[in-house]
Amino acid sequence: MTAALKVSRVQAVAHRLRAHHLVDRMPAGSYVEAARYGLQDSAPRAALLSLHARVDACEPTAWEAAGLLQTYSPRMAVHVLPAADFGVFTVGRVPDDPALRREVEEAADEACRVLAGEPVRGTRLSRDEGRQVRVGAASGRIAVRWDTRSLTVREIAAPDIDPAVARAELARRHLHAFGPTTPRTFAWWAGMHPHGARQVWRQLAGELLPVDFEGQPAWILAEDEHAVRQAGEVRGVRLLPAEDLGLLGADRAGLFVGPAAHRKATSYDWYHPNGVLVDGRLAGQWGRRGGRVEIGLDRALAGAVRDAVAAEALSMPVPGASMRVEFLDR
Repeated sequence: MTAALKVSRVQAVAHRLRAHHLVDRMPAGSYVEAARYGLQDSAPRAALLSLHARVDACEPTAWEAAGLLQTYSPRMAVHVLPAADFGVFTVGRVPDDPALRREVEEAADEACRVLAGEPVRGTRLSRDEGRQVRVGAASGRIAVRWDTRSLTVREIAAPDIDPAVARAELARRHLHAFGPTTPRTFAWWAGMHPHGARQVWRQLAGELLPVDFEGQPAWILAEDEHAVRQAGEVRGVRLLPAEDLGLLGADRAGLFVGPAAHRKATSYDWYHPNGVLVDGRLAGQWGRRGGRVEIGLDRALAGAVRDAVAAEALSMPVPGASMRVEFLDR
């Protein structure tokens, strides 16, 4: 591979943050566009906080807004996805391998037989039935509703999309939102077999631009070359859930979205190493329990910036909670 462009980590992070609307928030109610690249919804309500970081005046019910659906996709975790693009994130992650496609469809058939056209609480499903739901979700025929307390599973109409078209679009979205990237990284992100990811890379060869990413071979969409070159400095404060920290580089090289290296939690992180982002750089971690947000900073911040961090915490749209913030200074 001959790289046509050298990309620094600072450029890559700035480009990714802008692609995810984490520099300038979108107008109130722009929840579907904010979920364009899929939002993982781990406890406690990570997708809601990801939406809050991207959209002005985010509401506590944003995660279930019209135009959004949940299912197990990708990586077998619950995700919030645009309903209109459901096939991209489900059918798109099944490689063009007859045996693997048959496994997904057979699992979906069995899951839908159990559902029998009615919503079913997850607690009523056996372990094997739950596995069929998770595997069969890649068919695009199964949606879930998870509110952090309970899970409901239901059958929906299969997406009307060609699998090859879905795979190509899924890869384009990954390349735009997480580039520079690689087939291996795409395979992890999409929950896809590496062979399938390499097939998609070959399919899109004419749309890709090889780059030198801090000495590592990687790719971006050719149409993003100008945006990457002109990414510029990032200003502002965000409190990102752990699921968004891959944008800063979560693998062992600290460059790509995954697979992640193990991160040690701190005393003020109950669930995940959530990140305090200041001007495009991590400045500390935060944890939340109900309306209480604890923030631990790794470096001293100017008073106005510290106030902005507190304001971000206080504006979190946590249902039924009276928000309060505590800084755990070292």
